[in-house]
Amino acid sequence: MSAPSIEYPSEILWALQQEPEEFAKEARLLLAVKLYEVGRLTTGLAAKLAGVPRLTFFFLLGQYGLSPFGEEPEELEQDLADARRACHRK
Repeated sequence: MSAPSIEYPSEILWALQQEPEEFAKEARLLLAVKLYEVGRLTTGLAAKLAGVPRLTFFFLLGQYGLSPFGEEPEELEQDLADARRACHRK
C-alpha cells in the first residue's frame, strides 16, 4: 500500500489535541469518507483506505450523515460489480 505524506504545521496537532498517529488515522478516514461522498470510491475501497472493515465504514458513514447505499440502482449495481471483482482478485 502506498503511503502519501502530507505536510502540516505542528500547530494543527496542538489545536486538535492529537498525536501524529491519531491525526493520520483521522485524516485517512475523512479522506475516505469524502471520496465516497463525491462518488470517487465505493464503500469497499473507501473502507480499505480508512483501514477499517466495510461494515465499520458503513456505521462511520452514518456519523457523517451519509448512506452506505447508493441512491440510484446503477450505484448499487456498481458496488456489487466492484465487490465481485475484489473477491476474485484474492
